[in-house]
Amino acid sequence: MSRRAKWTLGLAIVVVIGGSLFALTAAKKGNRATEVRLEPVSARDLVAAVTASGKIEAETKVDVSADITGRITRIAVKEGDLVKKGQFLIQIDPDQYLSIVTRLEGQVAQMEASLAQARTNRDQARRQRDRSLDIQKANAELIAREVVEQAIVAYDVSDANLKASQAGVDQARAALAEARSNLSKTRLTAPIDGRVVRLAVEEGEVAVPGTFSRETGLLMTIADLSVVLARVQVDETDVVRLHLGDSVSVSIDAFPDTSFVGRVTEISNSAKLSQTGAASGGSTDRAVDFDVEITLDKPPAGIRPDLSSTARIITDTRKQSLSIPIIALTVRTHEDVPNEVTGAAGTPVGAAPNGKKPKDREGVFVVQNGVAMFRPVKVGIAGDEHFEVIEGLKAGDTVVAGPYQAVRDMKDSTKVKQARDLKAGDVQKKTP
Repeated sequence: MSRRAKWTLGLAIVVVIGGSLFALTAAKKGNRATEVRLEPVSARDLVAAVTASGKIEAETKVDVSADITGRITRIAVKEGDLVKKGQFLIQIDPDQYLSIVTRLEGQVAQMEASLAQARTNRDQARRQRDRSLDIQKANAELIAREVVEQAIVAYDVSDANLKASQAGVDQARAALAEARSNLSKTRLTAPIDGRVVRLAVEEGEVAVPGTFSRETGLLMTIADLSVVLARVQVDETDVVRLHLGDSVSVSIDAFPDTSFVGRVTEISNSAKLSQTGAASGGSTDRAVDFDVEITLDKPPAGIRPDLSSTARIITDTRKQSLSIPIIALTVRTHEDVPNEVTGAAGTPVGAAPNGKKPKDREGVFVVQNGVAMFRPVKVGIAGDEHFEVIEGLKAGDTVVAGPYQAVRDMKDSTKVKQARDLKAGDVQKKTP
């Protein structure tokens, strides 16, 4: 046999042996079970909740603003002080307004004197007119016609002068009333009982009316903290699950070791739209949130507005309901579901009401004799870690409950076994 023939024969033997070893290795791998976390379907108490963040507010809050312009000469309270309704707060320099009142008081007195004189002239002219008319009526030849006409005209003029004087008095009195009102506005008092939560000015500053901006004329804010609210922003996808009276657990960053109980007392009917910039471009999306008002049952002492808070709003509960881990639920297309599972009505679990098969099915991998098979299920409310099972499973069924990557990539008829040790990151909660 030639050397070339020997080399060819040897190469053929190596190829055959290598192919045999590769086939043997592949067969062993095909029979190897995938390590997963297995969990039985069992009954649990489930609580569905919506979590939202916001700030603490007082139910009643009043901004004390300046209605006139003037220099602040005295501030009688400090930020944080408790005040009673009607208590003196701020004094604005009253001198210029007092001088205006004094001047207008003199003007009113002058106008009233002119009014009294005009009334006397009118009364005298009326008596003269009446005498002239009486004489003319008794004997027309005793008085000239021109004299009678002059008496009538003199009365009409004096009566008009009286009315003008009366109008002047009214105008002067109105100006005086306005001046006195402005003078009274130099002394500001508390409109409600409460706490001074904001003091925006100091003595010596000039108070101005907030004609164009509310902040311009703001002097201080008083809040009644007898009723405390947590106002949070809830996403549009969650707000439809909320109801008035829902129980709420509120945590306040300033009180980290305590949770406070409250109730939903108001749900906004209109959204707050805010623009959020895209991470990689200049386009913007509009985030749609709704204001939800929560009234705290027993607010802590020392609480103040604008503290950050987080609310956990309980939307639904289930007692001892069949449940599966959230991580166990996955989605498969209809073509990947070879065996349909029917519900109580005889229709496939998860099928559309009109009988048409949906494109995707939610389900879990049920393990029997070490083999995982996809089974469609119908789920209800979602707790913190588990879904309620409505159809498709029964108590005692074993499902693949992690890790997430294994559930996502798993195929029907995959051999599985309970993993001895899984990293904490592999069993963390993930939505399908």
